[in-house]
Amino acid sequence: MKKVVVLFLLLIVFPIQVFGISADKAVVMDLNSGRVLYDLNKDEPQLIASITKIMTCLVAIMYSDLDKTVVVDEDILKAYGSSVYLEVGEEIKLIDLLYGLMLRSGNDAAIAVAKSVAGTEEAFVYLMNEYADTIGMKNTHFVNPHGLDSNGKGNTSTAYDMALLTKVAMQNETFKTIFGTQEYSATSNLKTYNWEGKNKLFSMYPYTTGGKTGYTDAARRTLVTTASKDNKNLVVVTLNDGNDFNDHKSLYETYFDKYDSVLAIDHENFALDQDYYQDVEFYVKNDYYVLVTEEEKKDLKLEVTLYQYEDIYDGIKIGEAKVMLGDTLLHTESIYGKSVEVEEKEEKKEGLLAKILRWFSSW
Repeated sequence: MKKVVVLFLLLIVFPIQVFGISADKAVVMDLNSGRVLYDLNKDEPQLIASITKIMTCLVAIMYSDLDKTVVVDEDILKAYGSSVYLEVGEEIKLIDLLYGLMLRSGNDAAIAVAKSVAGTEEAFVYLMNEYADTIGMKNTHFVNPHGLDSNGKGNTSTAYDMALLTKVAMQNETFKTIFGTQEYSATSNLKTYNWEGKNKLFSMYPYTTGGKTGYTDAARRTLVTTASKDNKNLVVVTLNDGNDFNDHKSLYETYFDKYDSVLAIDHENFALDQDYYQDVEFYVKNDYYVLVTEEEKKDLKLEVTLYQYEDIYDGIKIGEAKVMLGDTLLHTESIYGKSVEVEEKEEKKEGLLAKILRWFSSW
C-alpha cells in the first residue's frame, strides 16, 4: 500500500498574551482543537477544590450504571462544607447524585458516588488518577473525589490540565447535559430535592453552556466554565481568582471577538482533486471548525493522505485529512471511499449536460 500526500491551503504566530485578570493561573482553550488561546501560568500545579468534581462526574458516567439505586451509608458523615444533605439509609438514583454533585457541589454526594461506583473511595480515586494519565493530565494528582483539602494537602492540578479534562468531558453527552443544567429536581425514598446551580455565569453571560465552581480556604476560588458563540466553543479555567465570574465573562468576550470560526472540513461538500482513483467518491463524516485570527488564516492548511489500494469496498477508510496550523496538528478526520456506479456517473453527466443547455438557452 502506498500513500499519497496532498496539501490544500485553506485560506493562523500565536496570540500575544496581554490580559489583565485577577487569577494566579488561567487558560482559554478551544474545545474543538484543544488549542490554548490564552494562558497564565498554565502548567503550575495548585489545590483545585471542588472543580475536582468534573473528574468525579465523568468517571462515574464512564464506569457505572447511572440508573442504579445508591443506598447512602455512614461514610457521608465524614463530609463537611457544601452538601446536598443526604441521610444515612437514603436511597437515590446515581444519576440524581451526579446532579447534586455538580449543581450544589455536594461533598456528601461525592462520597456516595465514589463508593457506589468503585466500592471504596480509594478505589474510585485510583480510577480518577488512571483516567487523568490516560488523557494526558501530566501535572494532576487526586487524593479524594470531592476536592476538600487538609493542612495544605488535597487534589492538585493545573489550569491547562483542567481545561483538557473539560474538553474531553464535553464530548460525553451525559456529562455535557449535567454540566449545562441550571436547575434540577430529584426524589429519593425520603425526600424531594430542588437544586439550583452555583454557576453565576449563566445569568451574567448568555452564551454560557456549563460550569463548575470551587472554593476552599487553601485553594481559594477556582472556576471552570464553557461557552459557545457562532460555532466557537471555549473553555475557561481560573485558579485562585477572587473576581472569577467577571474574569470569565471578559475572557469570553475578548477571545470570541479575537478569533474567527473557519469551516476547515465541510462534510457535505468534501471533494478531492487527485488522479489515482477514477471511480471513487470520497467523503468524511463530520464538519470541523477551527478558531483562527485574521493574521493566522494564511497558515491554515488541509493535509490529505490517501492510501493506494488496488481494490476498494464501499465504506473503506481510504485516507486522512489533517487540519494543520503551520506545523501544528489541530485535528485528524478519516476519509472514506465508495464506488461510483455507472448509473450515478450517467446521472452526473446528464446533470452537467442539463446545466450546459440551460446556460446556452439563457443567451
